[in-house]
Order: sequence, then C-alpha cells, then structure tokens
Amino acid sequence: MDLFTTLLIIAALVAAFGGIAYYAHLQEKKRRELLAAFALELGWEFDPTTDRTLDDRFPQFDCFRRGDSRYAHNSLRGSLLLATGAAEECNLHAQAGDYHYTVTSGSGKNRTTTTYRFSYLMIMAPTTAGHDLRIKRENWGDKMKAAMGFDDIDFESAEFSDRFWVKSRDKRFAYDVIHPRMMEFLMNGPTPTIEIDRGVLCLYGSGSRWEPHEFKMRMRWASGFFALWPRHLLAT
Repeated sequence: MDLFTTLLIIAALVAAFGGIAYYAHLQEKKRRELLAAFALELGWEFDPTTDRTLDDRFPQFDCFRRGDSRYAHNSLRGSLLLATGAAEECNLHAQAGDYHYTVTSGSGKNRTTTTYRFSYLMIMAPTTAGHDLRIKRENWGDKMKAAMGFDDIDFESAEFSDRFWVKSRDKRFAYDVIHPRMMEFLMNGPTPTIEIDRGVLCLYGSGSRWEPHEFKMRMRWASGFFALWPRHLLAT
C-alpha cells in the first residue's frame, strides 16, 4: 500500500469518526431541547449542566454509586401535585433527568471502559425518613438467592410473591404499603423497580434513557402508586 492510499484511508477514518461525533452532538442537542420543552410544560426548571453530587446526596440508591465518572445531567426539578391516601392531594418535590457512569475492566492492552446511561425520577415520598422499601420484578437471580436462603418478604398472595421481590428493614411497613389493592395495581401494569429510602422514592431505567413521554408515563405511574398510599403512613 503506497503512502497516498494510506493517507486517504486515514482521512476517511477521521471523517467517519468526525461524522459520528457530530451526529451524537446533534442528538444530544435535540434531547436537551426536548427535555427543556418538557420542563416548561410542567412548570419545572431545567438544568443541562453536569451535577457530580447526586451520589453523595442520595447514597441510599445503588444506581447512583456504580462505576466511575458518575454524574447527572439534563436535570428537571419541580413539584408534582399527587393524590395520596384517602384522596388527599399534596405537592411533592421531585427531580428527574439523565445519569452517566463508566465501568472499566481488564488491564493493560485488554483494558476496556464501558459507558452506561439511564434516566431516573425521584419524588419525596409521603412517609417518614426512617422507612425503606424495595419492590422489583423477580428474576432468576432472585430465585437462586431465595434457594440459598437469602429470602425476600412473602405475602398472602402467592401470585404476587412469585412475581415480585420485596425487601424492607421493617416488614410491617412493607405489608402496610403493599395491601391487596396495591398488589393489584402493581401486577396490572408495567411496574418499574421501586426504591424508597430516607423519605425519597426513586424510579430508574435499566440501561436506557427515557424520552419525554416516558418521563411523563413514570410520573403518571407514581401518581397511581401514591393514590393507594395508606393514610396512616402519611408523614405528619
């Protein structure tokens, strides 16, 4: 291969990578614009800048403490008027946005770094900060843990217990929140992973970022969830 051909190949590769980078830039710009418009629709504030404090401010959520180069961006902040137990409405402070982190594996020439991005929604839960609860769809890994003695909380509904993995330091709190109507609500919809800890509810994506309509869908889901929140558990 002569020098001229080599230079042409190098130029073509540079142009290709440049084109990919520019396309990614345009896509990110379009996403920021869509999320900014969505925040305006909600009457929320939108901040596209990098926030590296989320893992320290919310250390109770493992999703914010994975890997390295952790930061939030495209942050939306405001409040949601939601009906809680006994149809009482209250304004709950909320924050949503995108999150980024990297995981490095291997060493030397075999060292590789993978970037992960996902979206999240956090809402101040109408309960005291001392309660915690995690609910997620049960998978094979959870079933294997149960077989090894790492069991979750079981409920009278065998169907619900078979489909969902539930953990809490306070079983009474878990039983109060997950009453029969709540079980029906959770089983009848596309239930995301739910984490409540230190007075905050967190919903997050699994390896993907949400479009504006998907953020709205999670907000509607949270509204339905809190509408079934037991009255006696409301924070006073």
